Amino acid sequence: MSEAVYLDNAATTAVDPRVVEAMLECLGPAGDYANPSAVGHGPGRRARARVEQARAEVAALVGADPSQVIFTSGATEADNLALLGAARFYRGRGRHVVTSRTEHPAVLDACRQLEREGFEVTYLKPGPDGIVEAAQVEAALRPETLLVSLMHVNNEIGVVQDVGCVGRMCRERGVLFHVDAAQGAGKLPLDVGSDCIDLLALTAHKLHGPKGVGALCVRREPRLGLVPLLHGGGQERGLRSGTLPTHQIVGMGAAYRIAAAEMREEGARIAGLRDRLWRGLAAVPGVLLNGHATRRAPGILSVAVDGVEGESLLYELPQLAVASGSACATTSGEPSYVLRALGRSDRLAQSSLRLSLGRFTTAAEVDLAVQAIDAAVSRLRAVAPEPRG
Repeated sequence: MSEAVYLDNAATTAVDPRVVEAMLECLGPAGDYANPSAVGHGPGRRARARVEQARAEVAALVGADPSQVIFTSGATEADNLALLGAARFYRGRGRHVVTSRTEHPAVLDACRQLEREGFEVTYLKPGPDGIVEAAQVEAALRPETLLVSLMHVNNEIGVVQDVGCVGRMCRERGVLFHVDAAQGAGKLPLDVGSDCIDLLALTAHKLHGPKGVGALCVRREPRLGLVPLLHGGGQERGLRSGTLPTHQIVGMGAAYRIAAAEMREEGARIAGLRDRLWRGLAAVPGVLLNGHATRRAPGILSVAVDGVEGESLLYELPQLAVASGSACATTSGEPSYVLRALGRSDRLAQSSLRLSLGRFTTAAEVDLAVQAIDAAVSRLRAVAPEPRG
């Protein structure tokens, strides 16, 4: 077990012990381990029943019907299936896509692939607070616009987009609407019906479930067509071939069931810890908040530390497991594209920290983080001061 205080829950979360218990029931010779497609015998039918129970649990969290849920390997695959699958299926209807510059790489890289296939993509620039206004989306729509993709909660700065407003606008204009909800599902209310979401990408490991499993929620009425990415045994209505990993799917269902029951109370507790963390860090000279001050998910806090070199700051914090930005982009060495889109300088973007809290974060850990960061910043400014601004 690591001695570092874990404040990187936006990258991944510890699996809840209740989820582990449910998964173990599907492993080992006494478990429901059979292939859920092998419904000709009892063990296969029991595994199938566990999968369908999990499908219902995932659907319930986002106001969907279980028949809308297609299991995938995670949100990255779900995003790709949604964007590439829908664009290829409906390419005769239009070849224009609208998204934002601050989307997850799973969306941005899928859009770049669509550009290689002859689509045109409009990348909207958010305001300095990270918000993409519905009016921006509306202004970007054209007669040939096929699809809009906008994430619910930004994985790096935690700002919340008004996906319901955008979804209803898209529905009125006959434009498909895709939402990456990897960071928001189970932490904030989300309903595919009232929010008019046609395609919703989900994952388990951001919500104290296992890695390696996610889902795409697909509109059923009227039926939405997708070109599959994988071909094989025809599982998941032919949209995602491959033997279903029963234990992982059961784990995702359990994680979503727990989140549905505890979201309000847990969200309030984590938001309180996030605010406590920000109050402590705001007292450190030169610490700036990245993103909107109030329109943010409970557990993500992104701050820029002026006058400190970012890599050195991380090196000075061995007692904390924190990120300099998104875990999906930290190997590039480049300043965060999300923070640069908000107008942060390269220097401030590189000196930013993302601290993300979860179910098992405590007030004592938050206070320790504040003390550690305050001390590290003071040491670095004394030894190797960086230019401000």
